[in-house]
Amino acid sequence: MKLVGVSGSLTGHKTAAAVKQVLHAAQKADPSIDIELIDLKDYDIEFVVGKPLALYNEDTQNVVAKIVEADAVLFGTAIYQASITGALKNMLDHLPVTALQSKVVGMVSTAGSKNHMLVAEYQLKPILSFFRAYVATTSVFLQSECFNNTNEITNLDVLLRIETLANEMLHLHHQLNP
Repeated sequence: MKLVGVSGSLTGHKTAAAVKQVLHAAQKADPSIDIELIDLKDYDIEFVVGKPLALYNEDTQNVVAKIVEADAVLFGTAIYQASITGALKNMLDHLPVTALQSKVVGMVSTAGSKNHMLVAEYQLKPILSFFRAYVATTSVFLQSECFNNTNEITNLDVLLRIETLANEMLHLHHQLNP
């Protein structure tokens, strides 16, 4: 099984740290899985302008291919202006409509305020549902205070939810792909 995590934030390190923590929790639960973190700040993803994927740059094509080839995908987003990041939405716009069909996906979001805890539910989940993905019922929201000054997650409740999300994604995947 290949589990790919996508960090959809172009600044900071908290979203990538949260996605990476879920990936490692999944691999700890099932050491046979292959994990990969795609941190969008490390790629030059072009803006969608309606042309075929083959006409976009190599980074754009590679990221799309990694997501399409994954067995399960974890999406992480920072919350800016009460919304998912534009970088994540742009990357999702590049995906073929069948890219996530019948795949298990999970959601992680980070924000500076608890006021944004439902943004992923109201904005990212409908997009993932459009792709006909199986969205895990557990999602993880992290506020800035859940991290220490080196971007390690220190909140024990959040760490438990991360483990729960990882286990749910694995369980769903194994139930759907016996």
